[in-house]
Amino acid sequence: MYAMKIFLAAVFLAIAFPAAAAYEVNGVPLGGSEKDIKKNFPGIYCKPLEWSTRAADRRCDDAKISFGGIESRITFYLKKDVVQAFDLRFDTRDIERVTALLKKRYGEPQSETKDDIQREGKPVTQIYKALWESGKDRAVLVVPLEKKRGQLTVSRGDWEDEIYKVR
Repeated sequence: MYAMKIFLAAVFLAIAFPAAAAYEVNGVPLGGSEKDIKKNFPGIYCKPLEWSTRAADRRCDDAKISFGGIESRITFYLKKDVVQAFDLRFDTRDIERVTALLKKRYGEPQSETKDDIQREGKPVTQIYKALWESGKDRAVLVVPLEKKRGQLTVSRGDWEDEIYKVR
């Protein structure tokens, strides 16, 4: 009986919270390894991070990948051979395709907004933002609509706060 309750709870959680599945890109999830990255991105170049930080010690870059048929660029950040974050950059013309793909993979975002940013002496800039969270993992999509590139940053823990703190 106890085993049946656990099984039913697991099935319920899998159905109710599809975004709780691992955040990944082309088969490489947060928590994956450099070996996983190289297997799925054979043209990727990995090297030690240029600065000392608690967030990562290596990075892997690929200038031309396909993310659901959308031409993109990617950078993975690793700490002790574990993927802590990745940045996916894409042309803003593909925002609708990227957003639809992310909603299919990660579920509906916890928040989704279009903000107008007004700076003195400059035209209003509109920025689309979406946020997915699952425990300590998060995916943040930020697309300045008047700019050329949008960015998806997927990270674990306090990575975003730590990555540019030079130690």
